[in-house]
Order: sequence, then structure tokens, then C-alpha cells
Amino acid sequence: MGLTAQIQQLTQLITSPAPAPIVTPPPIITSPPAVNPLSLVLSTPTKQRTRPKLLSPPNFSSERTSGQAFLNSCTLYLHLAPEQFSCDEEKIFWTLAFFKDGHATRWSENLFRQEADTGVFPIQSWADFEQQFRSQFFPVNAEANAVNALEGFLYYQGNRTVDDYLDHFLTLVSDARYTDPRTLVVKFCRGLKTNIQGQIATMPFGRSADTDPETWHAAARRIDQVQLTNEAFQSTLWSTTTAPMRFALPWSAPLLMFCLPQSTPPPVPPRPTPPVPSRGISMDVDTIRKTHTTPSQECYRCREPNYLVKDCPHRLDVWRLTAEQQEELVKDLMALKDAVAEEEVGSSPEEDFV
Repeated sequence: MGLTAQIQQLTQLITSPAPAPIVTPPPIITSPPAVNPLSLVLSTPTKQRTRPKLLSPPNFSSERTSGQAFLNSCTLYLHLAPEQFSCDEEKIFWTLAFFKDGHATRWSENLFRQEADTGVFPIQSWADFEQQFRSQFFPVNAEANAVNALEGFLYYQGNRTVDDYLDHFLTLVSDARYTDPRTLVVKFCRGLKTNIQGQIATMPFGRSADTDPETWHAAARRIDQVQLTNEAFQSTLWSTTTAPMRFALPWSAPLLMFCLPQSTPPPVPPRPTPPVPSRGISMDVDTIRKTHTTPSQECYRCREPNYLVKDCPHRLDVWRLTAEQQEELVKDLMALKDAVAEEEVGSSPEEDFV
């Protein structure tokens, strides 16, 4: 390269503007995005809810009186655990598994026999199964039987409580399809006990209307509860305040004792024991006579010696007498009574006239 070319290159470098410095922009600091609390709640895993333990329906033995209860228990289980059944056929087979006895077993066997013959189960839907079940295992004349019961007197309350009577009455009304409120009040009132019915009908204030069965039901329950409480209170009061009084009397006491004052008898002094004579010596009669002394006489009334009962200073006290003495006293009194009666008969005016 020549000198001229170098000079031109230097001149160009001097005269050309300097390149602008490269400036790096500062980093932009951004705030974190706002988080929705609801999204956090929804995103958090929730604990799986446990279902209550369901009891299977009881075994069915084809009794028409229990057909409604069995169908209700099956329907309840199907509503609470629908995920256990994928189709109506599984529901029907599951229900037939509880047919254990009687006509129910024969009916289920007939269904499976038809399936074996035709290759298709004869009942395809749960609604069809319910309809056939009602026709086979529900009472045939439930409505007529309920009407006959309500028109008779066998549904009356009797010795039952109002709650038991009301449960039976409402079942009959439902089966008979009675809906008129005045008729329901008349039937309910006719079956109540007479005292409960009279108290409701003669209430001075707040008497139940003849077209409102609910108020009659509530009033009957209230009066029945009050009567039961009062009877329980009266029985408790009678048992605590009127305890039977018992008197301990001697078995041989004469009837005369009931006329005497009931006082505590004084203690009877012990009866003195007579001295035991000694055997003495053989052929010594005088010695034996001296030792064998006769006991002194004593009063059999007070058991004191040295005087008899006629000289006894104590009054007659039956409590001081023994059983034998009481018997002797009764005999003496009866003999005295007979003697007085004979004297009265002997001195009668008829005998004197004869």
C-alpha cells in the first residue's frame, strides 16, 4: 500500500463520527400475577366423602302384609347407592336375591325358568318389576278391608295409647283413600276413648275445629299424656302414703283382747322352779318327807306366791296371761254366759204360766 493510500485511510478515520455505544436496557421488574382465592380452593384436592353404611333389605317370605315395607326398603337402597347398579336388570336380580321362602321363591324360579326357555329375562325394566311385584305380593283388597275396618268398631282405641291408635288409624285412612277432613274427624273421634273425646269436645277455649284433623290429633295426644302422668303420680302417692298396717297378735288370743287397750305388756317375772327332792337313803321315810316339800301356792294371774287369784291385788290384764290361761279365761266366760242364759230362760213368763 502506498503512502497516499495510508493518508486517505487515516483522514477517513479522523473525519468519520464515532460509533454510538451499545447501551443494555435495565431488566424490567414485574409483580407476580394476582391469584384468585377461589381458584386455589378449587384446585386443592378435596377429601372423598364417605357414604353411610347401608343395610340390605330383609329377606322376603311372600307375606302380603309386608310387601309394601320390603319394596320400600329396596327402593331406598337403590336411591342411596345408584353407582352399584349399571342397569335395571342388575336391580331386579339384586332384589330377587332376597326372595327366600314361600310364594316369593316360586315366583322368582318361574321367572328364571322363562329366561332359560326363551333366552330373555321376562322383566326388562324396574318399573315393570314394581308393577308385577305389587300385583303378586300386595293385599288384593286393601282398600276394601280398610273401609270395612273404619266402618266397624275393631279399630277403636281400647286400652292402647293415643299414639298407637293414631298410627293404626292413619294407616287405615291411607288404605281406604279417605280425604274429606270432616269424615276423618268423625272417624277419629268415634274411635277415641269416651273421656278423651268428651274433654276435647267440651273445651271452653281453643276447641278443635270439625274440619281440622290435625288439631284433633294434637289435642288427643296432649290429653292422653296428661292422664298417663296423673295416673302414674296417683299410683306412686297411694303406694307411699297408704301402706298396710299389720298388728302382731298371739295366735291363741281371744276376741276379748280387741276390746282392751293396746299397751305394751309388762315383763312377766320368771316362774320359780320347785326344789328337787333328794333321793335320800333307803327306808328313811322321814328324811324323804322333809326334803319333799310342797311348793307354795301362787296366783296364776301375776305369778306371785302366797295368795290365789281371788286375792290378787292386780287387775285383770290379758297381756300377763299365757296361752293356756287365756283359753281357761275364755272357757270361764263362756260358761258364765251360758249360766246367765239358762237363768233367763228358766225365769221366763211362759214357763211360770205353764
